[in-house]
Amino acid sequence: MKKLKISISYPPLESPKGTPLLSQNRQFQWFSDPTYIYPMIPASAATLLAANGYEIFWDDAIAEGLSYKEWLERIIKEKPDIIVFETKTPVVKRHWKIINDLRSCYELRVTSFVLCGDHVTALPEESMKNSKVDFVISGGDYDFILLSIANKLSGRGELEGGVYFREGDKIIDSGKYDLSKHSLDELPQIDRELTKWKLYAHKNGNYKYTPGSYAMNARDCWWGKCAFCSWTTMFPGEKFRARSVQKALDEIGALVNLGVKEVMEDSGTLPVGDWLESFCEGMIERGYSKKIKISCNMRLNAIKDIEIWKLMKKAGFRMILFGLESANQETLDKINKGLQVEEIEPSLKMCKSAGLEPHITVMVGYPRETKENIQKTLGFAKRLFRKGYVDTLQATLAIPYPGTPLYKYCQENNFLLTEDYDRFDQREPVMKTEIPAEELKKMIGKLYRSFITPKFIWNKIKNIRSWQDAKFIFRAAGKVFGHLADFS
Repeated sequence: MKKLKISISYPPLESPKGTPLLSQNRQFQWFSDPTYIYPMIPASAATLLAANGYEIFWDDAIAEGLSYKEWLERIIKEKPDIIVFETKTPVVKRHWKIINDLRSCYELRVTSFVLCGDHVTALPEESMKNSKVDFVISGGDYDFILLSIANKLSGRGELEGGVYFREGDKIIDSGKYDLSKHSLDELPQIDRELTKWKLYAHKNGNYKYTPGSYAMNARDCWWGKCAFCSWTTMFPGEKFRARSVQKALDEIGALVNLGVKEVMEDSGTLPVGDWLESFCEGMIERGYSKKIKISCNMRLNAIKDIEIWKLMKKAGFRMILFGLESANQETLDKINKGLQVEEIEPSLKMCKSAGLEPHITVMVGYPRETKENIQKTLGFAKRLFRKGYVDTLQATLAIPYPGTPLYKYCQENNFLLTEDYDRFDQREPVMKTEIPAEELKKMIGKLYRSFITPKFIWNKIKNIRSWQDAKFIFRAAGKVFGHLADFS
C-alpha cells in the first residue's frame, strides 16, 4: 500500500494589509511588521503522523515569504495526498476559495483536504457547504484527529469523534469530540527539524533572546471561560489538561541542545501549584535556568505568593504575559474574566518586584462601553507604565469570533455591525459601540504613543546589559511602530 504524503500547509494570503498572524494565534491580525509564531499543535500533528509512518511535508509559505504562484508550483511538485489548513474567521473564505481552486487543478491530485481551527470547530458544516473540503476537524487536538483521518484513509483504523466528512452528497458527523481520550504525555516530542523551527526563530516580538521557539505544555487555559476567547471553543476550561513536568523538562532540554535561547510557553495559562513549582525546581536542578529564558501566559490573580514569582525568576522565567483586557469591573464581569480590578495592580507590582518583566494586553470596543470606560482602561494602563509595574503592552480591538459567548451575545442583542468574516481582522470594529471606528483606532494609537516618552526610553537604555538587550529594544521599537501602522 502506498504511504500517504500529508502536507501541513499555510498557503500565502496576499493582502495590502500586511502579513497574516494566523498560526498558533487566538486573535487574528494583519501585521505591518511580520511576526511568525511556531504552530505547536500542527507541529505536534506532523511529528505524530511521521512517527506512525506517514510522509510529512511542512509547508508554511507565509513564514517562507512565498507568493501564491510560487507556493502553487511547489505544492504541485510535492504531490501530497492530503493537504491540511489551519484556518481562522478572517481568512476562512480565502481558504474555501483555495480549496475549490485546487480541486480544479488538473496537475494536482489531492485525495483529501482537511480544515482545522477554532472557526471550523464552531461552525463545521458551514465549511463543508461552502467549499469542497473533505474533512473538518471540530476540536482542538488536531494531532490526534489528523492521525485518525490518515489511518481511516489508509485502511488502518476508524475515525474518532469530532470529524465532519462526506458520504456522497451527505455531510456526516463521526460523533462527539472527546478530549478526555487524549493524554498529552502520549505525544512524541516535537520534531523541530521536520517542522522547520528556524522559520519562526527570530521575527517574533516575544523573544528578547534569539533564536527562540515555542512550547505548549497544556491545552489550553485552566480558567477557559473568557467570553471573547476563540480557543474556548476547542479547549473549554473544565477540560484543561497538562503534560507531566518530566515531559515538559525533557522538551526544554531538547531546545537547549538545539541552541534555543528563549522559549515562549504558550499554554493559554501556565499550570500553577505543584506543577509550576516542580517545573521550576527541575529547571534549576538540571541547569537549564542558566542556559535558556522562558516567557509564559498567566492570569493576573493566579499567583499571590511573591516566593513563587521569585522561584520562577530563579528558574529562568523572564516575561509574563497577562490578559488585563479592561479596567472596568462591569466589562470584566460581562466577559467572564474572573478578575477584580483591585487585584490587577498588586499582582503586577509583585511580579515586577521579583525581577520579572510583565506584559499586559488590553482590548477596547466591547458592546455598551462608553468613551469614559475606554479612557479609564487606557489611563489605567498608562499609570501602570509610569509606576514601572509593566514593561510592555499590546492593545487591540475586541472581536467576537463565532462560537464564543461574545459572538452569541452580539447576535442576540443585534450588536454585530457586519457578519462578513473578512472584516473580523482587528482593522475595524465589528460590534456596535458608542465610539466611531476611527476614534477607537486613534485611542489605541495614543496608548502606544503614550509610553514612548523620554523617561521610558532612558530607563530602557539604562537597563541595557548586553548586545542582546540592545537588539531587543530596537526590535521592540519596530513592533510598536508596526502596531501604530496596523491601527492607522
